[in-house]
Amino acid sequence: MKPIDAITGTMVPLLRSNIDTDQIMPKQFLKRVERTGYGEFLFYDWRRDEDDFVLERPEYREAKILVAGPNFGSGSSREHAPWGLQDWGFEAIVAPSFADIFRNNCTKIGLLPVELTEKEVVALAELAEHEPDAEVTIDLPTQLVTHEPDFEAGFHIDPYTKWRLTEGLDDIGITLRHEDLITDFETERPAHKPALS
Repeated sequence: MKPIDAITGTMVPLLRSNIDTDQIMPKQFLKRVERTGYGEFLFYDWRRDEDDFVLERPEYREAKILVAGPNFGSGSSREHAPWGLQDWGFEAIVAPSFADIFRNNCTKIGLLPVELTEKEVVALAELAEHEPDAEVTIDLPTQLVTHEPDFEAGFHIDPYTKWRLTEGLDDIGITLRHEDLITDFETERPAHKPALS
């Protein structure tokens, strides 16, 4: 997982409420065992069924930030939804609220969930609609979202999650910070107990 400092990029406006994980990553694509390659299935039904769905529009193809409606990521706790969003190229999602498990799954892979007020989210979505090439910066250390010269909004993130993201530490990375202690423990285990090979 790469460390996050500041994310600067264009946005995709998708102001729908209660977008659940089955809409983000439909169930028929959950049979794979890899963590990569899910981007092509992102919002699969909407992209197939809706003419001019926002992700299919060329002006939004390189966007790094998804701007969504409230309760984003509700429904089942499938990790494949954030995997697909990240694999598509998103580095952050901005919404008024997130489902708790979805938010946690995002932070575990380095996909930054940013919670702003509904008014602030609408302002960013409108900016993205009227100016698809408008860039915003999400600064994690200062916890600010900005667009020069007229938009600035602060967001909350718990200190432990912020530390993990700025250090680029997933669960395995945190464990490996104690590699010396793990090695010492394993070398001192009694011979009759199973050992790591």
